[in-house]
Amino acid sequence: QLQAFGGGLVQAGGSLRLSCAASGRTFTNWEMAWFRRAPGKERDFVARITWNVGSTEYTDPVKGRFTISRDTAKNSVYLQMNSLKPEDTAVYYCAARSMARSIGWPYWGQGTLVTVSS
Repeated sequence: QLQAFGGGLVQAGGSLRLSCAASGRTFTNWEMAWFRRAPGKERDFVARITWNVGSTEYTDPVKGRFTISRDTAKNSVYLQMNSLKPEDTAVYYCAARSMARSIGWPYWGQGTLVTVSS
C-alpha cells in the first residue's frame, strides 16, 4: 500500500516536499517512482529511485530542481521540489515495482495535488 501526501498551493519559485509512505511488504530489490498528471494531460514519469542503492533518474524538465530520496528505515520515498513553476501543477502519484519487472508499475498511491501559482 502506498500513501502519498504533502501537496498544496505554492507560489512560483517556492518549494514543496512530497512524501510517500509504503507498507505491506519489504522493498528489497524494488524501485519507487513519482509520476504526475497535469490538467488535461496524460500521466508522466517524474523521477525514480532504487530501494537498495538509491540510484536515481529524472525526467529532463525537473532535473536540477527536484530530488527524489528514500528512507529505508521509514519505508518512505520523498520528492523535494524546488524552484517550482506553474507548469509543475499536477496531481502527483507515487508508484512501486519489483526491479525484476521492466515494464509497467503495478502499485500506485492516491494522488496528491500540487498547484503552483504564477
